[in-house]
Amino acid sequence: MTTIAPASPAGLDSPLAPLKLLIAAPRGFCAGVDRAIEIVERALDRFGQPVFVRHEIVHNRFVVDGLKAKGAVFVEELDDVPDGAPVVFSAHGVPKIVPAAATERGLDWLDATCPLVSKVHRQAERQVEAGRHILFVGHKGHPEVIGTMGQVPEGSITLVETLDDVTALDLPTSTPLAFLTQTTLSVDDTREIVAALRSRFPDINGPRAEDICYATSNRQSAVKSIAAKCDLLLVIGAPNSSNSLRLVEVAEREGTPAKLIQRGHEIDPSWLDGVTTLGLTAGASAPEVLVREVVDRLAQWRAVTEETVTTTVENMVFKLPRQLAD
Repeated sequence: MTTIAPASPAGLDSPLAPLKLLIAAPRGFCAGVDRAIEIVERALDRFGQPVFVRHEIVHNRFVVDGLKAKGAVFVEELDDVPDGAPVVFSAHGVPKIVPAAATERGLDWLDATCPLVSKVHRQAERQVEAGRHILFVGHKGHPEVIGTMGQVPEGSITLVETLDDVTALDLPTSTPLAFLTQTTLSVDDTREIVAALRSRFPDINGPRAEDICYATSNRQSAVKSIAAKCDLLLVIGAPNSSNSLRLVEVAEREGTPAKLIQRGHEIDPSWLDGVTTLGLTAGASAPEVLVREVVDRLAQWRAVTEETVTTTVENMVFKLPRQLAD
């Protein structure tokens, strides 16, 4: 346990009110994010500047800006990459046509897709090869969903977002079915949707192991372990980060108000009114330096006592692409 007790702000004689800060662990970077960032950094070392990256490598502005400063150039489409330039595909994965187009153009490309997302891609291919129509549980428009649905022929996969979508499915009774899920969903919500799918389609084929990745599941469990003890919980993450948004939802489901922030300066001191115990976590794309930035920000207004609450220890490491292996 660590206590941060700065001097009172100028003009105030009274000591700062205490604030107990429960910091969830695990939090922050997962193995897939670590790998994706390292791929861009090693590509810069290998090829020099610039290295192009299709879409945000991970959903975190601080990380993206840091890579820009090192020479990475982020673009939305492969057409924005000049001939002869190296390009990296983001950790969320891309439709199959993207690397095919890069190869056709003769580009040096590196795939930073999280291996756990790639695993879902291979499962999708195998299910279609087996003659099954896929019901894919995920959020429309998310890059991971676009990438996964782009692994199989159009018409062979249907997106399911809600329980109402399960009810509304209109498929021939003779159609063999399988389900897969986005890796960054709410564990609880996904369990309900999968149960509804199994109830309506008893013969549906599913993955042997849960598609929701270990990091998403672990961070949600860590939030559950502290939420009930907190008056408010802060989640460091981007508004387009699925796993970060799910952490807010998890806290709120436990009955604890929660706010998503990207940086420490976004905290409004009025949020701390009446708060004696504050929870803090970070999504899988948020670096630990931002956690410390938030703690320092809180210490401007309150005498902070930190306590890390660990629910599991992660030691997952993913291999780099063979082009970058030492």
